[in-house]
Parts: sequence; structure tokens; C-alpha cells
Amino acid sequence: MIPDSFIQDLLARADIVDVVESYLKLKKSGANYSACCPFHNEKSPSFTVSPNKQFYHCFGCGAHGTAISFIMEYAGLGFVEAVHDLANRLGMAVPQEQSHSAGFAGSGGESARPVVSPGKIRGLADIMLQALQFYKTQLKQSPQAIEYLKKRGLTGEIAARFGIGYAPAGFQNLMVPFPQYNDPNLVVAGLVIENEQGRRYDRFRERIMFPIINPKGDVIGFGGRVLDKGEPKYLNSPETPLFLKGQEVFGLPQARQALRETNTAIVVEGYMDVVALAQHGVGNAVATLGTATTPTHIRKLLRQVDRLVFCFDGDNAGRKAAWRALENALETLVDNKQVGFVFLPEADDPDSFVRAHGAEAFQRVIQQATPLSDFLLQELSSRCDMASAEGRAKLIHEAKPLLTLLPTPSLRLQIVKRLSDISGFSQAEVERLCDLRPIAKRAPARAPRQAPSINRTLLQCVLSKPALALRLPSPLPAASLADVNTPEYVALTDIANCVCDHVENTGQVPTYPLIREALRGMGSAAMVQTLIGQMLEQPQENEDEMEQEFSDILAKLSHGPGQQAFDQLQAKARSLGVAGLSEGEKRQYLDFLAKKK
Repeated sequence: MIPDSFIQDLLARADIVDVVESYLKLKKSGANYSACCPFHNEKSPSFTVSPNKQFYHCFGCGAHGTAISFIMEYAGLGFVEAVHDLANRLGMAVPQEQSHSAGFAGSGGESARPVVSPGKIRGLADIMLQALQFYKTQLKQSPQAIEYLKKRGLTGEIAARFGIGYAPAGFQNLMVPFPQYNDPNLVVAGLVIENEQGRRYDRFRERIMFPIINPKGDVIGFGGRVLDKGEPKYLNSPETPLFLKGQEVFGLPQARQALRETNTAIVVEGYMDVVALAQHGVGNAVATLGTATTPTHIRKLLRQVDRLVFCFDGDNAGRKAAWRALENALETLVDNKQVGFVFLPEADDPDSFVRAHGAEAFQRVIQQATPLSDFLLQELSSRCDMASAEGRAKLIHEAKPLLTLLPTPSLRLQIVKRLSDISGFSQAEVERLCDLRPIAKRAPARAPRQAPSINRTLLQCVLSKPALALRLPSPLPAASLADVNTPEYVALTDIANCVCDHVENTGQVPTYPLIREALRGMGSAAMVQTLIGQMLEQPQENEDEMEQEFSDILAKLSHGPGQQAFDQLQAKARSLGVAGLSEGEKRQYLDFLAKKK
């Protein structure tokens, strides 16, 4: 069994926009994103992704669900496989419950990674912020560190913009901001190391400290650069519940405005490169965090800009890093996005280049970046003897796994044509040798729409704000005798039970994605996804007005359902006579009459 708590944590960490955009090209449309639906053939986009509610919905075919649902439908995976797929993307290990407690069914055998509650995450973020404030104070008190930054051409303004600090010499300096130095959270946050003998010491010592800040503005990790010479040059925070290296980039919050203005993101290798470029007016640079560029990094950046340029040193290590970036970029590309590569002279990195030649020269290099397709073909050709038949055959062999990664039909076609010219094979032969076949897409049945009702309005309120379900009475009153059998009433009851059970078990109100997963396989799931789709087409209702409407309906139901039911039975009796009522209706009618006496 996969624990419910893990599914909650998984869906809380996942961004459905990132998940869907790993397969589709999304376009910003108001508060949401849109695309042509991958589940049926269409020319005009009817597929919507809501980053606020973390679900997708197609107005054309009715496809609907969470990040897990999308992976299941698009990749043809089962629930457990989709959970593992999503967890792998986020660097999370799927734990297994050995007990018979409620959870999502799964296969055992995997080691468990502790599930961290949102409260724990918030506490770790507060610790990291406190550490940053300490490092910034230490920088002001260290003439050596200040002199080093001045030598690198950095001003106090740019240091403040990036929150740069200093970790002084010594093994337990963090006892100053954290008198409880034995707090286990200091180890969890990656600030303190505990050796085999149980002795603790600060991870960062005598280093310029660069805080790593996520899009929410939380400090999630640090990169420490040694003063002058020393190894390792850069020391990064370990992976923690806050910080996953494969997902975050350094400098993104500071670069956001420049990214919008230039529509280009420059990826460099070092923190100091990012800061030095910003000091010279090149504000759209970011850096990976001590790891190779991942597909997640690339998707995150290409969601904000249309052009991505990798800037590497011109030595062998730089070209190898560029090739890894190219391999990871292929599966993320869409036809309206561009990826390029810049190789600086071997003696230079972005920091030294911009200081020696200035921002304009650096920008010219970026503008002249080698396109991904050119770099790919140049690199593959350099590995093959193009003068021999064997070499040209090897070229196609080397290109095949790369071409199959490309989801972009236009770019893939262009590369295939150029491969045809280089290799001497025809275009059709290249496509056949590389097994390049289109993917057929199925079209589920169109979802039906339902007429408005009081229960539907209550359901809309609860779906917009799940905490309102806690205010629903149990059993749920019906507006009429017939209402208890409607899909809206059944769905409202199921959601109320789901929310109450979840609050009782975890103390937290579940989000919509978790509710949607809890309804998987239940009859009310179809009703919910249809209503969610209709809600997307309506203007966002004011929260106070929605809560007032919810309260008014509950008040009406608590006082009026009996009278409404009696009126319905009385009208039927007058029309058909008492003999026209069923035995159950007769008993209810007589009970109503007895209560009125």
C-alpha cells in the first residue's frame, strides 16, 4: 500500500503545469494554460491546465484529472506506475505501508523516504532564513570577505540583491543564531554535519555564501564559494526536504524581470558567473546547482522564455557538459522554443569574459549562439568518418536515440532532412531506420453537462474551498425527496466524507488534487470533473460572496426541506389521490400530517 500521506505530499510538491508541459506545449491564457488536447484530435485548443487548482480539463472530450491522472492517461500507466513516475521526477522515494491501514495500493520492496509535513517544511525554511541573516551579518564584519567581493568587481548593491553572506572560520559558529545546536533540524536542513562520533560542526566555513531561493521566496539551500584558492571551489547544500538540486536553479527570482524583457535565459555553471553578469547589466543568467542540467531545469526555464542559451567553457569538460544539456533538452522542446550553445575561449568563464570584454561583447556572443540542431549534427559528425559508408551508417545509428526523444515534428523533420543530405540516405530511409512514427491519439467520449441545482451550487463552493465541507451537516439534508439520488447530492456526500476523514487522520484539509484521487473509481468522480470544467468557464467568484451563498443555502436546507417534501407529496396526492402514492410515500405523508397537528 502506498500511504495516503505520501500521495498528499507528492501532489503538494508536483506542479501540474510542469508535468503537462513535459509532454505538451502550453500557452498562458489568463490565470490558466491552454493547449490542443492530447486525448482527442482538435484544431482549436480546448485543453486547460489550472495552476491554482492543480488540475487539467478538456472542454472538448471531458478529460480531467490531477498530475497523476495525466501521466496515467498520456503514458498509458497504471496508478502505481504513475505515482512512481511522478515521484522519480521529484526525486522522492515511494514508501510502502506494511500494515492494513488505508492507503493507495502499490507494490512493496522500495525503501521509504520520510514524508515531511507542510509544517515541518515551513519550520526548515524559517531555519534557513535565520541562517542567511547570520551569514549576511558576518559579511559586514569580515574585511577579508568584503575585499574579495570588491576584487571580483561586485558592489554592495549587487551583494544585497543576491543576499550574499559569509560563513566565517570556525566549526560551530551557528551556535550564535541557534543556541540549541543539537536541534536535529539543523542536520536535516543541511547546515550542520554530525560525524560518526556524534560530534557536530558547521557545513560551511570560510566561504562566500550564496542563498538559493525558490520561486516562493523561501531560502531552500546555500552555495558556498571558497575565498581565493581551495577545494572544493563550490560547496553546496545537500538534498533536503526543502532542496532538490535537479529542480532548482540559482538566481531565478532575481532574473525574472530580465527574462521577461529579453525572452532569453542564459544558463551558466557558477554562482559567481550569475552575479558578475548581473553586476554588468546582464540580468537574465541563472546557474544549475552543482549538478548537470536536467529536463526539469529546462522545462522550468522554457516556461518563462522562448529562448534558452547554455554558456560553457570551451574546454573538453565544457563541451561534455553541453552535450549532456543537449540530451536532456531534446525531450522538452516544442517548435516555438529555441535552445542554443555558446563556448567561450578556454581561458575564460562568463565572469572573466564579461569583466574583460564588457556586457555588449558578451551579449553579441549570446546572440550568435550555435542552435541546438547545428550543435547536435556537428558533434555527431565529428564522431564519425563521413568519408566511409560505415561512418555514415554510424551517424544514423548515433542519431536514432536522439531523434526519438524529440517531440517537435517541425524541428525533427528539419534535422532528418539535414541528416539525409549529410549521410546520403533519403529522407524516407532515415525515418525508417530511426523508427520515426507518429503517435496516434485517442478521443474519449464527450462528457455530459448537468442542469444547475442547489446541491450543484453547494458542490461548486466545496470544490472551490474544500474547508467548507467541514460545515456540512451529517447526514446531508436534501432540498427535495428526489435530490438524494442526484449525482450532485452523491458527490457532495462523498466529498464531505473524504474531507472529514482526511482532517480526522491528518489534521489538514485536503487540496482538490487529493480529493480527486480519493474519488478515483467512484461514481461521483465523473460528476465532479464535469462540474470543475464548467467552473473554469465562469468568472472567479469573490470568496466572501461564495461563503455567504454557502451559508444561506445551508440555512435554507436546515429549515425548509421538510416543508418542501410535504408540499411535493401533497401536490401529488391532490392530483392522483392518496391511492396514487406509493406505500413509502403514504407513510411519509401521514408522518408529515401527524407532525403538523
